[in-house]
Amino acid sequence: MTDTTIAALIQRLRTTTGASDDDLRALEALPYTLRNYRENQSILRDGDRPSECCVIVDGFCVRSKTIEDGKRQILSIHIPGDLPDLQNLHLATMDHDLVALSNCALAFIAHSAIRDLIRSRPTVGDIFWRDTLLDAAVFREWIVNVGQRAAHNRLAHIIVELRERLRMVGRVTGDAFAMPLTQEQIGEAMGVTSVHTNRILRQLRLDGVLEFHRGTVKILNEHKLQELAQFDGRYLHSSPST
Repeated sequence: MTDTTIAALIQRLRTTTGASDDDLRALEALPYTLRNYRENQSILRDGDRPSECCVIVDGFCVRSKTIEDGKRQILSIHIPGDLPDLQNLHLATMDHDLVALSNCALAFIAHSAIRDLIRSRPTVGDIFWRDTLLDAAVFREWIVNVGQRAAHNRLAHIIVELRERLRMVGRVTGDAFAMPLTQEQIGEAMGVTSVHTNRILRQLRLDGVLEFHRGTVKILNEHKLQELAQFDGRYLHSSPST
């Protein structure tokens, strides 16, 4: 791989895992296949048995589950630099869907190539193990967020988390950042209806907290946003010592 292909991944792993330059260069050297996906296109489906893992190069994806009546729960939002299906290196069958949230580019790496690298450089296995634990920490926080916080606090928390993760890979400019979800998709992430989501977003705008327009969030009042989000970023473990 070239530096530009997985620059976001390398930046994130350097920040969160303290990976050595040698290990990061070995990751960059892995062979890959670059594929483009359209907005709302399925990347992997529940029941698939993939033989590759993917790195998000550009764009946004979501993990989701759909129940029998067609209702969908978005389980997590994934951004450039994420490895959203790393678990399939050890779990043969997909137990959820991976869907392109926006037009996106993904680099696919064969499981066999990753396993060979881990055998030759065990410290790379440590990097992936920590990354999987970080993923689990985010899942735990999402369970608390959807299960216990009021809807307006829930949305504020998702927004602050996404901004912090995007900032880690250099994707935040000033007070604005991309969040390419529709109101229906935001509702699916929060466990509420799109009508309720619309009311919350309207109230946040009227209260001077933030604006959400055409897939972009602009923060108007940082203090109010933090109060609503009740955000404690320790679960992101954004440095190797945390």
